[in-house]
Amino acid sequence: MRVALLAVTAFFSLLLSGCGVVYKMEVNQGNYVTQAMVDKLKAGQTRQQVKFILGTPATESVFHKDRWDYNFSLTRRGAKITDHQLAVLFDGDVLKSWSVKNLPTESVVDRDPAYAKLEKDAKPADKSWWDSLTGWWK
Repeated sequence: MRVALLAVTAFFSLLLSGCGVVYKMEVNQGNYVTQAMVDKLKAGQTRQQVKFILGTPATESVFHKDRWDYNFSLTRRGAKITDHQLAVLFDGDVLKSWSVKNLPTESVVDRDPAYAKLEKDAKPADKSWWDSLTGWWK
């Protein structure tokens, strides 16, 4: 009787240990560029000065040597939160212009309210069977 109880306890312990939630880590990809960094750009700066301010570009076009692209995406718990894009255009070795799409004003680490709202509104990429089973309680 005691051996059977020990076997059943061990079986259920092993069974329940596999029921954990899969951890989905926060994934930041690309060059993180803030509005404060873009504010330091001035027409007429050299490529070296731009690289010092923004860092090495994520992509340098083979077909457009005078264009640097800085892309950044943020993913939390399997859900894509936001994309940021910055294109820097040169005329030879001199900064000519830049175009910005959706840059954050503060760092992601500081968790500004815009990111908190985006995180709250984001839906996970896929639900586990446990989330779908207990989702109606929330």
